[in-house]
Amino acid sequence: MTNLHGDEAHPAHIGLPTYLQLPLARHAGELAEADIALLGAPVDMGVVHRPGARFGPRAIRQASYLNVSRTPLYHLGLDVNPFDYLDVVDFGDANCPSSSLELSHEAIKSKVSEALDAGCIPIILGGDHSITLPSATAVAEHHGIGRVGILHFDAHADTGEAGYGGVLISHGSPMRRLIESGVVPGKNFVQVGLRGYWPPKETFNWMGEQGMRWHLMSEIEDRGADAVISDAIDEALDGPELLYLSIDIDVADPAFAPGTGTPEPGGISAAELLRSVRRIASSEITIVAMDIVEVSPPYDGPGEITATLAHRIVLEAISGMALKRARAAGDR
Repeated sequence: MTNLHGDEAHPAHIGLPTYLQLPLARHAGELAEADIALLGAPVDMGVVHRPGARFGPRAIRQASYLNVSRTPLYHLGLDVNPFDYLDVVDFGDANCPSSSLELSHEAIKSKVSEALDAGCIPIILGGDHSITLPSATAVAEHHGIGRVGILHFDAHADTGEAGYGGVLISHGSPMRRLIESGVVPGKNFVQVGLRGYWPPKETFNWMGEQGMRWHLMSEIEDRGADAVISDAIDEALDGPELLYLSIDIDVADPAFAPGTGTPEPGGISAAELLRSVRRIASSEITIVAMDIVEVSPPYDGPGEITATLAHRIVLEAISGMALKRARAAGDR
């Protein structure tokens, strides 16, 4: 592994940006000791409205004043320093040509597979939501088809038959492609936070025929996020023992995440989202991969609050998994 910050610790705004100024693994061979590999999927050719998510991975990496080489990170709520228990590296970006969505997906699948083959849990920084198709496919093929359930936070179902112009692998259809390909059983594909005016009723009829399960934002309003998350976890792992966590930043209300391609008013708060991720990651659930997608920096404004939220979602997941490791070691 190559440590970008060298021997001298410095503030987070100095030096080349890796996530939290963590060591950079330039090649798969440098992942040998890592538990988690963060990697970028800089793609936005799959969007049907506002582009810019190809710059998401860089923005997420830069959205922190923290530097783990300078100051040990201590999670106040979980009482854990995550990097005492987990070796995390930045694995760089998949080489995604901006002229081809198909070739970009191939590059992402290859990069995720390299991380999996090295024994790492990949955390993929998007990019638009089309990147979940190659990422989740690589994860399911590695661990075994049918062994992985997917828990998907999103304002939109992303199960359209085809995107605008008949594109089959746009960000509006990756979940449909995953179901159709058999990568994940329909009954173990669970969605949380859906709201708004898309997709149409016919699409939800198709989803029901596949056995998919979903929880609308209105249900969260009525029952509370904690109760809904409990049900969603049980449904995703109704058979499979492993979990892929996919988070579209637009599941959050635009007040907390304006920098996204398809903002949908009336979403969950940043605190609810962070608590949900923290809870899932620190439970007995085995997360084998995660993605965070649809951060579009051109629409984020000067405060960069969307990229900051995405950054903290990743860090909450890492901290939750570290707490689980601490418990296993008898330290909690």
